[in-house]
Amino acid sequence: MSLLIGKPAPNFKGTAVVGGDAHLLHPENAFKEISLNDYKGQWLVLFFYPLDFTFVCPTEIEDFGRAYKKFKEMNCEVLSCSTDSHFSHLAWRSSHPGLRHLPYPMLADFTGNISRSFEILKEEEGYALRGTYIINPEGELVYSVIQPEAVGRNTEEIIRVLAAIQSGKLTPCNWHAGEDTLN
Repeated sequence: MSLLIGKPAPNFKGTAVVGGDAHLLHPENAFKEISLNDYKGQWLVLFFYPLDFTFVCPTEIEDFGRAYKKFKEMNCEVLSCSTDSHFSHLAWRSSHPGLRHLPYPMLADFTGNISRSFEILKEEEGYALRGTYIINPEGELVYSVIQPEAVGRNTEEIIRVLAAIQSGKLTPCNWHAGEDTLN
């Protein structure tokens, strides 16, 4: 399979860690099964990161948390995913102060099947590359980018791209919401 913009996003289903501090104290409430179908009718930013308990990854995960309100204003949900287990996600969120209050789920892909379906599983090492995908309300892939493992994403750029896509217009380089479009 080849991922192409304008085609259906790969379907996925898995266990995610959800909720803030209260859920982290009671693991039975911290786990939830989620799937792509749960996001039908709204935009979704799905981002993959290599591993829990690393250096670059928490900076991105925290920044998506800080920007979550802006994504919600744009009718967009955020979902992170790595090849760690949901137990690892829970332990990391419980031990890392910046991850305790995340407003979005952390999806576990312990088998690597989700990462493989999005074509970013680094098979030799067993973890996902740093990939970002925007999926529209109809479940189509409308944006895809993969970055080097050592380079963190720019959340503001993802918001800018989401606004450009949602505008439905031709947008010039460095366009921001509210600026003139090309049509």
